[in-house]
Amino acid sequence: GFSLIALRTWWVSAPILEQRIEPVEIKGFIELIEPRDGPGERLTLWVTHMGKLDPSQWPQRVRIRTIARGVGFAPGDAVTVRAQLAPPGGPALPGGFDFARQAYFSGIGAVGFAVSMPLRDTHASEPPLALRISAAVQGLRGTIGARVDQVLNGSTAAIAKALLTGERGGIPESTNDAYRSSGIFHILSISGLHMAIMGGAVFWLVRFILALIPSIALRYPIKKWAAIAAIAGSLAYLAISGGAFATVRSFIMITIMFFAILLDRPAIALRNVALSALVILVLFPESLLDVGFQMSFAAVVALVAAYEMMRARFGDSRPRQPGWSGMVGLFLGGIIISTVIASAAVTPFAIYHFHKTQHYAVLANLLAVPICNFVVMPAALATLVLMPLGLEWAPLVVMGFGIDVMSAVARLVGGLPGAVGVLPSISTSAFGFMLAGGLWLTLWQRRARLGGLALICVGIAIAPFAARPDVLIGRDGKLVALRNAAGQFVAVSTPQSIFELK
Repeated sequence: GFSLIALRTWWVSAPILEQRIEPVEIKGFIELIEPRDGPGERLTLWVTHMGKLDPSQWPQRVRIRTIARGVGFAPGDAVTVRAQLAPPGGPALPGGFDFARQAYFSGIGAVGFAVSMPLRDTHASEPPLALRISAAVQGLRGTIGARVDQVLNGSTAAIAKALLTGERGGIPESTNDAYRSSGIFHILSISGLHMAIMGGAVFWLVRFILALIPSIALRYPIKKWAAIAAIAGSLAYLAISGGAFATVRSFIMITIMFFAILLDRPAIALRNVALSALVILVLFPESLLDVGFQMSFAAVVALVAAYEMMRARFGDSRPRQPGWSGMVGLFLGGIIISTVIASAAVTPFAIYHFHKTQHYAVLANLLAVPICNFVVMPAALATLVLMPLGLEWAPLVVMGFGIDVMSAVARLVGGLPGAVGVLPSISTSAFGFMLAGGLWLTLWQRRARLGGLALICVGIAIAPFAARPDVLIGRDGKLVALRNAAGQFVAVSTPQSIFELK
């Protein structure tokens, strides 16, 4: 593991800007164009020239914010722009989110903002092959987004593009806050839920069609054929979704589960979850410190452990076929149980990293997840299938209706009194005890697993006794916060440290 970490760190190593510099001319190829809520766009550039700096000092990539939208460029275009740059910022608080580390593993060596409009670089050479392939994929994503904008608008269109192409930059912050406060923010990020729905829908549809043809269904393993089709469909969804790390992680997990079907093994098993984690950590060892990785696997391990426990308890016994009311009750009960289990599993991580809890997450998920499962994501799949034929209007309207209902649920539940609980930070020791207790509870079998509850209780008991600083000083010394007699921080800052203060 340590060797892999060292190898990965060396493999992605690239120059990083050492200090803030005045506006400098940058030449490079556009890798990514991200819309933002508000004026301007965010460009990621593959640098080919940077002012008077020595080439050994050029960052491999820079990320800059433009001063206006609609600059008229596409991924792969060569541009020149003047921008003020600075090194990627570290955590605002000790132990907080470290953007500099994330930027390092993404090859981003500088961030900043443009002081002039980007111009096309007519003297640039042809971009590398990898960049041309990436630009083609990004261009396809942009085309899908433009087709969505022709049918939908506002935050509805922004969420639809987030679910189809993984581009979340255009979602208004007020909408993000509503989804976050209600506990359904996971719906906005293409992750396990969406990949499972997309891959599962392809699996079910292909198997259903093949089952209608007796000459094929009776002679060939159509279930395995459907699993192969589902892997291909999931890979296509990964490509157009932008390849965000959470999406890659979800693709690896669901692919391993479909491979289990090909090998006549149970798809839902803790061994598959462990194998998925192993593959991800071998390829991306830095993901161990990623909050999304931690929370995702905490929820999946808890859900699969609960499923395996129920499977061991009830075996293959099947109750009589329930009626429609029974099926609805089982479905809604499954959502409630799954939400409670997953919420309990990720709560220690949410408190440790974000110091917040969503008290009505069960209610929000009970109302929003069925809409996502049966309206939004099936319509999204239909949109992608029919878009090459120019028939995406109808499924997009259905998708927009479902998104509007989900957004209404998010605003309603997120606006309830006490929807969000703010908690003080807990110590690493308390978090470690809770994590160890959760693993004990999920990995052991029979009554021995109940010993994990004792470790969880120890973590809860020592959580309030975490050491808290009395003085906080910003990275550059321009922000100082002092705890007063009431236990609140009083800050002295400059306009340049407003972001750090918030």
